[in-house]
Amino acid sequence: MPPDPAAEIPEPQPAKRKMLSAGALAALLAALSMLGPFSIDAYLPAFPSIQSSLHATPLEVQQSLSLYMLSFACMVLWHGALSDAFGRRNVVLVSLVLFTIGTLGCAASHTVHYLWAFRVMQGVSSGAGVVVGRAIIRDLYEDAAAVRLLSMVTMFFSIGPAIAPVLGGWIVTLFDWRAIFLALVAYSVVLFLYCYRRLPETLPQEKRQPFNPRHLMHSYGEILRSPLFHMKSGVVALNFAGLFVYISSAPVLLPQHLHLGPGQFAWLFIPAVSGIFLGALAANRIAGRMAFSRQIGIGFCFLITASVANLLYHLWLPPALPWTVLPLFFYTFGMSVVAPAATLLALDLFPHIRGTVASCQSFGTTLLGAIVAGVIAPSLSHSVLLLAAGQVGFCTLALVLWLTSRYYRFMLLRHPGDKS
Repeated sequence: MPPDPAAEIPEPQPAKRKMLSAGALAALLAALSMLGPFSIDAYLPAFPSIQSSLHATPLEVQQSLSLYMLSFACMVLWHGALSDAFGRRNVVLVSLVLFTIGTLGCAASHTVHYLWAFRVMQGVSSGAGVVVGRAIIRDLYEDAAAVRLLSMVTMFFSIGPAIAPVLGGWIVTLFDWRAIFLALVAYSVVLFLYCYRRLPETLPQEKRQPFNPRHLMHSYGEILRSPLFHMKSGVVALNFAGLFVYISSAPVLLPQHLHLGPGQFAWLFIPAVSGIFLGALAANRIAGRMAFSRQIGIGFCFLITASVANLLYHLWLPPALPWTVLPLFFYTFGMSVVAPAATLLALDLFPHIRGTVASCQSFGTTLLGAIVAGVIAPSLSHSVLLLAAGQVGFCTLALVLWLTSRYYRFMLLRHPGDKS
């Protein structure tokens, strides 16, 4: 029997309240991170029902996704800074309250414009789990142990995108689209109660940063002036965009190109999420046994091979199951091998403001996701070949950024006086 990943992570010293085990902490942080994919993937099968119920056009319903992503991206710039100033736990609890209110509003919306407004409220609150979770991991763990825990979070987190569209398809078939948001309300209430009782504060008062405009502008300026930060964060963001172009195109790809119904969205999401889970498991196993650069290189071998194979298939053959979705398994496997190492390399550029760094990372990834959902996916989704070409383009740009960051880092080592 393989060893338990949690057993390899040393337990930190307890904070003010009883510290969760490594496995329980990973599960909790993953559950918080799942608010994002649940808010996106669960309602994708309900797009036709929302259009009919709210008398909206397909583009208007699609924009509810784009507005969510844009508001998510803008607010994640603040989650980290808020947690650096007021503590990790407080930010998580307040965000869960706001998310619950916004989700109730979505369920009660009687026009698409009300839906837009409450989707924005969801977006500004659902990113706290992702951002603050990364900062909590780095507060408690170092190096290989942090990679193991981050990969464990990814493993647990991967369950969300797998089951969300399937559950959403079942719910909209058995009830209606509003029931999807009511189920999210119940989920967020349970999360709030558990976090209130068990989530520890990992940032002591003496380590908190002042929350004032001058300090924030200095911190953001320090991060955004760093070429290495942009390159290493761009690696994660572009690889994710290569997956998200398929996720956001699902309402067109599955029914129109693959002739599948609302209850069959698992055909897309299960291969993709299986790759995320197994890639995170592989990253967990190899953490501490090889350099981050080698781990990232292995991940890119899977990413490039899968995306190019996908493109070549659709150059010659029409879309068909399982071949159209199978490459996503290998693509997401590579993505999950790359992401933990690249994320920690970016966080470690500024160890004194990791919460703010995590915010900037999430901002870039989510902003690109919003552009993909609102502009790129609608322009590519009429052709599976174009979707495959878009994925190759994103993945290739990510590889270029990674190689450029390696060269740039080498030049910094030769000239130590330069800044990152």
